[in-house]
Amino acid sequence: MSNLEFDYIVVGAGSAGCVLAARLSEDPSVQVALLEAGPPDTSPLIHCPAGIAAMPLLNSVLQSLETVPQVGLLGRKGYQPRGRTLGGSSSTNAMIYVRGQPADYDQWAAMGNPGWAWSDVLPYFRKAEHNESLCDDWHGQNGPLNVADLQSPNVFSKRFVEAGVQAGFAHNPDFNGAGQEGVGLYQVTHKNGERFSAAKAYLTPNIKRPNLQVMTDVTAQRVLLQSGVARQVQVQQAGKTLSLTARREIILSAGAFQSPALLMRSGIGPGAHLQAMGIATQCDLPGVGENLHDHPDVVLVADVPSTELFGVSALGGLKFLQGMWQWRQHRKGLLTTNFAEAGGFLKSVPDLTQADIQLHFVVAKLVNHGRTPFWGHGYSLHVCLLQPKSRGTVRLASTDANASPLIDPKFLTHANDMVNMLAGVRHARRIMASPALSAHGHEVASSAGAQTDAQLTQWIRRNADTIYHPVGTCRMGQDAMAVVDAQLRVRGVQGLRVVDASVMPCIVSGNTNAPTIMLAEKAADLIRA
Repeated sequence: MSNLEFDYIVVGAGSAGCVLAARLSEDPSVQVALLEAGPPDTSPLIHCPAGIAAMPLLNSVLQSLETVPQVGLLGRKGYQPRGRTLGGSSSTNAMIYVRGQPADYDQWAAMGNPGWAWSDVLPYFRKAEHNESLCDDWHGQNGPLNVADLQSPNVFSKRFVEAGVQAGFAHNPDFNGAGQEGVGLYQVTHKNGERFSAAKAYLTPNIKRPNLQVMTDVTAQRVLLQSGVARQVQVQQAGKTLSLTARREIILSAGAFQSPALLMRSGIGPGAHLQAMGIATQCDLPGVGENLHDHPDVVLVADVPSTELFGVSALGGLKFLQGMWQWRQHRKGLLTTNFAEAGGFLKSVPDLTQADIQLHFVVAKLVNHGRTPFWGHGYSLHVCLLQPKSRGTVRLASTDANASPLIDPKFLTHANDMVNMLAGVRHARRIMASPALSAHGHEVASSAGAQTDAQLTQWIRRNADTIYHPVGTCRMGQDAMAVVDAQLRVRGVQGLRVVDASVMPCIVSGNTNAPTIMLAEKAADLIRA
């Protein structure tokens, strides 16, 4: 490590960190360090879109965390994978580009966060985006993040959209346009047949800037304060402990689990918990690690005897090998899929003002959220609750920076969440029962037997888990439980900000990658100002 002093130190090279490193280093007069706990994003499984199917096997870039036993899931531990490479979870996710609904951001502003209403954040969504096919007031054409239609959408994805219309839902060709509700094909963060992560969009084009130092395989242990000012980050690299100094600011972009954990290891957090862990309290901030929430999700699976869908069979294996050759040679064909090609946004009950259920239609059978092998072909339909009321916590299990924190989302502990999940499952079944899909296969027996509310409730509790969107553990606001202010500055500590999904006061109505990139685009302007 050639330099130990910088103007800005960004901890975490995920979606937010890549944006910040690129934007802050646009000023050649400042020195920027970007720290990432994982390796570079060199694996072909990252860049081939269909490589997501094998991602759970790639321990080097995917950190497979677990929750504590969940009361709402009948005592099961939930699966909490996080990207651990340049690009973070944008290098391991399903590449779906969704912003959420305007009301989400208006609610942020109404909760005491001026500057975060929809009218404030839309320009930053547009600034980030280069949309290959949509050119209107909602979309950008000159941003770093490439957004595209799927190259070769599966015929069953189109059948899902047709089935949704048959079930009475509107067709929506743009979930990020004038309205979100309806069914349609997703746009994805792809370019030329490859995944286009935040690293590919923001970091790769700028990584050779002389004022930007990107450090991989570096674990941040704690932030060191001097008279209430964040001055240094203590890190471990190759078995050595080093202290990096920030002349201006330290910015935590380590995500909804690791950002609060890093704050707490630094003595910034709930005083009683810090004392119990033997950590001297530098700043008693009771909200650190509180307000954890996520989109709970359950998956309906259908058996379909068609090799047009992905699956494990002799013919399916042959098609996959052919697809590998085509992708390697031309970056086209079968392996340009993101699997979750289509979906929808629905209201659990008609009188709601906005959609509260999201569907992801996956062109393969998913068992145990994709971690258990299966035989045969079929599709999966995710039912995801967009505005859950359950709230949980992140706490330290150890002062060791390499130890996993205690993650407790308290899934489905609020009664309203189960009521709305039940409605979402019944809507999804209506779509599956529509002619465009029902003519080709049927729901698997393990879920089809659950028909009454009581049966479905038990089935959901036995099978639900995250859809990988944790937020809120360093939320912004003005009240005593807020961790950062509307400028994303940590309350009570100078020279320290948090910029990632942990600052969201409440979760957005959809996938969280695009909103996190927007957050960082806006934060870069706040920091430079």
